[in-house]
Amino acid sequence: MNSNDTPCPCGGKQIHSCCGPFLAGTAVADTPEKLMRSRYSAYVTGAEDYLKATWHPSTRPQDTVTDPSMKWLGLEVKAVTQDADQGTVSFLARCRVAGKAHRLQETSRFVREDGLWFYVDGEFEKPPVEKP
Repeated sequence: MNSNDTPCPCGGKQIHSCCGPFLAGTAVADTPEKLMRSRYSAYVTGAEDYLKATWHPSTRPQDTVTDPSMKWLGLEVKAVTQDADQGTVSFLARCRVAGKAHRLQETSRFVREDGLWFYVDGEFEKPPVEKP
């Protein structure tokens, strides 16, 4: 399989025609969903610089945000909203840490400033409480 056939981590087609140009800095995500998908791909590939560059300066952490011990397994976008220069993306991401499966459900907030979308923050959805 050549690099043009490599599937995109976000679930899109091939990475070269999906998130690859965003991660390489040759294209800019023009919707909150594209930015969220490319950020997921950045977590999968360990593209720390891209994650920091697309994180709004007001909430950007100083510490490393990628964790090489996490193996990302899949992404499912649940809902997307966009109103002018604000947007949200609700998603479910699956990962494995130390052999244990985890599900991350989040609604991420995005803002557009000077034509660029930025991740601001996210609200985690708590898993339903199981009844005894």
